[in-house]
Amino acid sequence: MGRVRISIAVAAAVASAVVLGGRSLLTRQAAIARRRIGKPLGEISLNADRVWKKSLEGTPIELLLLGDSLAAGLGAEHRKETLGGRIAKAVAKRMLRPVRLRTAAVVGSESTALADQLDGLPDDYHADVAVIVVGGNDVTHMIPPWSAAGELEKAIIRMQERGTPVVVGTCPDLGTLQPVPQPLRTLLSRMSHRLALEQMKVAWRTGAVPVDLRQAVGPTFREQPDEMFSLDRFHPSAAGYRRTAEALVPAVEMALTNPALVPVG
Repeated sequence: MGRVRISIAVAAAVASAVVLGGRSLLTRQAAIARRRIGKPLGEISLNADRVWKKSLEGTPIELLLLGDSLAAGLGAEHRKETLGGRIAKAVAKRMLRPVRLRTAAVVGSESTALADQLDGLPDDYHADVAVIVVGGNDVTHMIPPWSAAGELEKAIIRMQERGTPVVVGTCPDLGTLQPVPQPLRTLLSRMSHRLALEQMKVAWRTGAVPVDLRQAVGPTFREQPDEMFSLDRFHPSAAGYRRTAEALVPAVEMALTNPALVPVG
């Protein structure tokens, strides 16, 4: 019995050492990633809010963007290259109507910030469609997926209560971030995938239109990082935003043309 107890104690000690060593490694790698990425783009995105394609006839479609730096367009050098600008232009061409863009998304936001973004909208504001892209900061800040997805669900329901259909761009694959060392990059990939799955469930449950960005754009970002990422190798470049917008636009058009997508009651 004495030998068994000693063996169990040794095994427990080894397991603890492995866990502590693993945490220490990931902590060091996170610090390395932060140094590599830095903040060369600052923390304020370009203001792309305006009416796009004014020359088209008809009342402008009201497009609202909520979420984090990806939704805000950080990394784009011109406002037409932001995610909102690209979606607005493409939707205007497809629908043959001008599009008025309003960006409530804020750089650095977690899913909990969606409530504040909605609170900041004018009481009389009504969007014809809302696009939410959020999740990356929830992953890097270790927010439980179920908690982040719960905040997303609240935001979707609030928009639907305003009569606005919602498109959800799920959390992108953070395993495409080259500045992040291994094995942390693989861990972030798994965590972002788990959050994306939870977001997908929320979208289907609430009647929002989900777009799996991991599947839709992840391979392109992984295979062409020099082209898809901006200066900090973390946020999308103009080409990266174009690819992301291309994945989202069909869902936006679907939400605009199918009123049944908006739950009643």
